[in-house]
Amino acid sequence: MKRETVHITIDGRLLEVEKGSTVLQAGREFGIHIPTMCFMEHLTPYGGCRICVVEIANNGSKPFVDTACTYEVRDGLVIQTKSPRIIRARKMLAELMVASAPNVKIAQDIAARMGLLKVRFPMEDNRCVLCGLCIRMCYEQMDGRALGFAGRGMDRKVSMPFEVRPDTCRLCRGCDFVCPGVVVPCHGVKDPGEFCGKCVRLDEIPNCCEFGTFGCFCEHNPL
Repeated sequence: MKRETVHITIDGRLLEVEKGSTVLQAGREFGIHIPTMCFMEHLTPYGGCRICVVEIANNGSKPFVDTACTYEVRDGLVIQTKSPRIIRARKMLAELMVASAPNVKIAQDIAARMGLLKVRFPMEDNRCVLCGLCIRMCYEQMDGRALGFAGRGMDRKVSMPFEVRPDTCRLCRGCDFVCPGVVVPCHGVKDPGEFCGKCVRLDEIPNCCEFGTFGCFCEHNPL
C-alpha cells in the first residue's frame, strides 16, 4: 500500500513526509533536532512543556508559534525551528524549567543546550515537571487509570484520586519508568538547587554534513 505524503519546508529544506505525522516526527525523520520533555513515542502527544515550539507559516499566512509534537503536517507548510523568535521562547521556557526543577537532569540538559549561562529566577526544588508522562503511561499502556492532574495554576500536581491508591493501580511502576524526575543531575542533588550549565552544548558536537543538524544519522556521522 502506497503511503500518502505531503511536501513541507523545514529550515529551508524541502521535505516529503508522511501525511498524518506531526512536525516533530517529520523533523526527527530527517535528523532535525527539536527539543522535547513531555513527548514519548507511543504515547499521545501532550504539548505541556512547550519546549518543542516551532514557527509555522501555512501557505503564505503570517507565521505563528505552535508545538511541534501536536501540530500535524499539511501540504505547503513552512516551518522554522531555529528562528530568533523560537530561540527566545525556548530559552525563556528552559530558564523557567530549570529554576522550577534544578534537581531534574533533563531540565539541566535542556537549559545547557539552549546556551543559558545564568538563571534569573529563584530556585525551587520541584521533582515533578508536570510533563504528564506518568499519567499517559498509566492510562494508555498499563490501563491502570490511577493517576491524574489535580489543582490549578501553582497548585497543579499529579495525584491519585483523593491521594489514595485505587484498586485499578497495578503497582507496575510504569510511572516511575517514564518519569524524568527520577534522574538527578550529574553533580547530584543540591538544596534548593543550582544551575549546572556543564552539559554538552550543540556547538561542541561535531557536525557530519552540510546541514549541521544535531541528531543526523547519515553515513558521515562521526559519533
